Amino acid sequence: MAEANLELLMQMVQKVLDNQREMREDIREIKSRLGRLESDVASLHGFLAEQSIRMDRFGDRLERVERRLELRD
Repeated sequence: MAEANLELLMQMVQKVLDNQREMREDIREIKSRLGRLESDVASLHGFLAEQSIRMDRFGDRLERVERRLELRD
């Protein structure tokens, strides 16, 4: 009787360990995907900063053209 209970307990512990192993693998995958997302967001911020600089330059150019054509005071 005690051996049956011990065997049942061992099976339960094994299931817990298997579930823990699966969760550990899932967490590794989640961390990897989160790292890629963070990298993509950082790249996007850089891209937006570059676009902002380009728009500022276009604004400066437009102001110079308007001044040359005397379209602006």
